Amino acid sequence: MVAPGPRQKPWTPHSRAHRGASRSGAVGPIVLPLAGCDDPIPDMPAGRAWTEPERTMWDELWQSPQATQYDDSFVPIVALYVRVVCDAFSGRVTAGLAQEARHLADHLGLSPAGMKSLGWRMEEVDARTGEIHDAPVADIAARRARITA
Repeated sequence: MVAPGPRQKPWTPHSRAHRGASRSGAVGPIVLPLAGCDDPIPDMPAGRAWTEPERTMWDELWQSPQATQYDDSFVPIVALYVRVVCDAFSGRVTAGLAQEARHLADHLGLSPAGMKSLGWRMEEVDARTGEIHDAPVADIAARRARITA
């Protein structure tokens, strides 16, 4: 079984699909770094004037932990997500476009359901030591206990 998401493209100079698991043949969840992505941020697509809030959101998305799994083919999808979400925040979006934003968030791994379907999880910080380590797969009861404690 092949892990979901983009494949490595050795001919693309700044491919964002850097997965140790796919290279080693191991199957399992992909742990995203809490530090985020430090690859160069791609240019926004031409064809329209981008607003300052859209540019800010663009930069934040390409620096997110999820961006470590994106490659150049994600540029139009991220651009569409940015456009729809910023329109939604300004009140200029239809119910259909709001639903599309939700689906795009899932496909980009920006929601808990999306991360789960892509097989991604975040690194976790040990509260006692401050060390970062792979996040364990927690069940809902353990998560509730942590939140309500």
